Amino acid sequence: MLTPGPKNQITDIDGLLVGHAQDDALKSGTTVLTASTPFTASVAVQGGAPGTRETDLLAPDKTVAAVDALVLSGGSAFGLSAADGAVSALRAAGRGFEAAGHKVPIVPAAILFDLAAGGDQSWTENPYANLGRAAFKAASDEIALGSVGAGAGATTAAVKGGIGSASLLLPSGHMVAALVAANPVGSVCGPNGHFHAQSSEFKGEFGNLGPDPKNTSDDLPTTKLTPGTATTIGIVATDATLDKAALHRLAISAHDGIARAIIPAHTPFDGDLLFALSTGAKPLTDPVLDPMLLGHAAALCVSRAIARGIYEARPAKGDVLPVWQDKFG
Repeated sequence: MLTPGPKNQITDIDGLLVGHAQDDALKSGTTVLTASTPFTASVAVQGGAPGTRETDLLAPDKTVAAVDALVLSGGSAFGLSAADGAVSALRAAGRGFEAAGHKVPIVPAAILFDLAAGGDQSWTENPYANLGRAAFKAASDEIALGSVGAGAGATTAAVKGGIGSASLLLPSGHMVAALVAANPVGSVCGPNGHFHAQSSEFKGEFGNLGPDPKNTSDDLPTTKLTPGTATTIGIVATDATLDKAALHRLAISAHDGIARAIIPAHTPFDGDLLFALSTGAKPLTDPVLDPMLLGHAAALCVSRAIARGIYEARPAKGDVLPVWQDKFG
């Protein structure tokens, strides 16, 4: 039996910390996940328009075995500078990969496009490095959800997007969790507000509406059809001991959660990407069964995190779309 962790968030995995920072005028922000010690990570990209930094290092054949933090950010290509702020903060803390007597923090990053969310984009100096530094410094085991951090300017086809999280405890004792910023081309719910992810819901965590009583499966999905204005990015995590190859497979499996929660998903205009990480705290109990169940749980957590992020979104001045609570709540 699968059950949510105590906080139903990615910080149910011991040692993980998450920080948000956002600029309300900019209507954008950054989220940083870190830990007290480096962790193993990989990545899977399924969308057609990704924006990334240092993801090549996460391939199984690359030298660096662990990273110091992961960054999710708004801001399109400008948001990749959020990793600069996190790297500077990590360096000041004495963290990083040892190379020729120097410590070099390793911080892969991914971005989503929120430049059309109604914020003031008249800045002349890139604000995202400061947001990345602030998010790193704010990291804790308590996470706000909704219109914060990388989800501050997120939108979907019909309502505001947001950042959400969810966790599951497996019978083996391993914990799996997800942290996802949902900003897709597609829709997260039907015309009556019922979340596509409803079959994954635990204990009314996003409204307990259940299936849509009207069968709309043959309708064309609602989308925002402007190229380059989307992307769902996130992190799946586990305390199970997995290497980079196994984490790559976990990230691939977790993408099923995006496809279940968003219609359409993985489009040419979305840069859909999921990092996968392991703290390595708990060895596998069954090397055949455990990886399969970890992938299944990761997909469930991703679906739930997406719906929770939209469910927890809150209105703000200048929004271009309503929040789910105002439209359907």
